[in-house]
Amino acid sequence: MPENIGTGRETRATLCLLLTSVIWGLGFVSQVDGLNYVQNFTFNGVRFLLGALLLAAVAALIERGSRWDRRTLRFGALGGLALFAGATCQQVGIGMTRSASKAGFITGLYVVIVPLLGTLFGKRPTVFTFSGAALACAGLYFVSAPAGLSSVEPGDLVVLLGAVFWAVHILVVARFAGDCPPVKFSIVQFAVCAVLSLAVAVCLETVSVSGLLAGWRPILYAGVISVGAGYTLQIVGQRHVEPTKAAILFSLETVFAAVGAALLLRETLPLKGYLGCGLIFAGIILSQFSRRKKPRT
Repeated sequence: MPENIGTGRETRATLCLLLTSVIWGLGFVSQVDGLNYVQNFTFNGVRFLLGALLLAAVAALIERGSRWDRRTLRFGALGGLALFAGATCQQVGIGMTRSASKAGFITGLYVVIVPLLGTLFGKRPTVFTFSGAALACAGLYFVSAPAGLSSVEPGDLVVLLGAVFWAVHILVVARFAGDCPPVKFSIVQFAVCAVLSLAVAVCLETVSVSGLLAGWRPILYAGVISVGAGYTLQIVGQRHVEPTKAAILFSLETVFAAVGAALLLRETLPLKGYLGCGLIFAGIILSQFSRRKKPRT
């Protein structure tokens, strides 16, 4: 009986993470569509503000016993700085390429970059990590340079830089978030990202209320669904799914980004581009094999 309960709990958690990947994948579509109404920093500022407000409501329900201490504020702010760097590069890069599918697969490289950056903290990568990275790099070439190096778009490189910052963000969260109430940690990091983005928007962009109202659909999806609901589902799901399986489920975000771009934005890639997407996805999966836990005896 206990095994059945555990299996059912893991199945529900797996479905939560799968739904998270769908939500985040389709979030790339909203990021492209949102730029038809507002500019990069305005879009990011408003969506992370909406996400922070939604999570504040969630925290009032599930973390009522926890306190706002200095550690949560300090570590959450550090996560917010990394989040701001990653989100900024991703959104600016998407604005330059206007391709949700490419951005999704290039961003997905953070799953490969994380263990490589882990070497800076004394974690030795395995043959699976290097093999996965090699496949992903080959895929990146086909996605970004289908007609040779001369066809590489600057926006792809900006999104790739964003993937590096997303990897840094994951390492920051892994290092510090465990010492804080998880939802409140995210509220702080989302709020910091929102404030920084809106500050830049006020300085460099024309913040238009009419643009925000006209683009309410992609902005609402990116803020409430992708940031707020997506992270909440991630918290619920990761409690009962082992890390390797969770990482593989999250990598499906790249596939849903491509599907959403094809169906909703009518995006297409050349044959080499699709080959590259396949190689990136294969590299992401391969890089996770080394993280599988040994079975209990």
